[in-house]
Amino acid sequence: MTMQKRTLGTAALDVSAIGLGCMTMTGGYSGRPDRAQMIEVIRAAVERGVTFFDTAEIYGPHANEELVGEALAPVRHSVVIATKYAQDIDPVERKPRGRMLLPGDLAAAVDGSLARLRTDTIDLYYQHRINPAAPIEDFAGAAGELIDAGKIRSWGLSEASATTIGRANAVTPVTAVQSEYSLWWRRPEAGVLAVCEANGIGFVPFSPLGKGFLTGTIDTSTTFDEHNDLRAQIPRFAPAALEHNLALVETVKDVAVGYGATPGQVALAWLLARKPWIVPIPGTTKLHRVEENIAAADLALSPEDLARLTAASDNADIQGGRYPGFLEAQTNL
Repeated sequence: MTMQKRTLGTAALDVSAIGLGCMTMTGGYSGRPDRAQMIEVIRAAVERGVTFFDTAEIYGPHANEELVGEALAPVRHSVVIATKYAQDIDPVERKPRGRMLLPGDLAAAVDGSLARLRTDTIDLYYQHRINPAAPIEDFAGAAGELIDAGKIRSWGLSEASATTIGRANAVTPVTAVQSEYSLWWRRPEAGVLAVCEANGIGFVPFSPLGKGFLTGTIDTSTTFDEHNDLRAQIPRFAPAALEHNLALVETVKDVAVGYGATPGQVALAWLLARKPWIVPIPGTTKLHRVEENIAAADLALSPEDLARLTAASDNADIQGGRYPGFLEAQTNL
């Protein structure tokens, strides 16, 4: 079956209804995966209809963009690549220098990403985090200059508030906003989705499966390696919080049984049903998970089951933050 398409923003980026988040392909949840295998997974995703791939210069740093660039070089004309800027990264040491980029830094930053991605233009260039040291209007103006120069096709924002999105969009149209959004994190519904809809801006949920939580594969016996797995630092995955939060997953599992689907597919189908301009980007390092995830695009949940899932989420009283405090403080929500 052909992968469904969706359109992001007034820049009209036509993408597969489900994209692929590539962050963990260079580390994050289970050490550093084999590079050659990750290239195979990305290329296999393309063969199965995925056309939207997400990376960032901070992933690695730089290594993730290089991986994505190499994997997609043979099919560059048929895919949409999104990457992100935010931190000033030493190009030799490949470590953050401890400051965020300013508008005047974007020209050099985009040149680095272009080289690593092996392309002459970036389809979607997000500001990864909002820098309070400069007005968002100045970043929007700098992004507009990159569009005029042909270095990027469009730009977007990540983890930005509704107010920030509106201010940025007034200067240079925002094509897409990326933020965490799932059955267990619905803050974008408090203003962000409304401003996106009002301005024709696409929305790209990252962690649409709750970093694995909504797949039904995590329970109270699950442990997370404190050296290699980011979830070991996340309050929602602490033992007491996790035990409480699993009640939501039981509802997702129950709905899945009725469709012969997996819990992860149900969680993605719920997101897709929220708005036609929402394009989730679940991440994985395994081909069978790519296949499982993209099959969710063909899963049509009944109005009754959508309402049941929403109610379960409303009543879940999720315990624990989605980030450690210092990371949550870096968002603009």
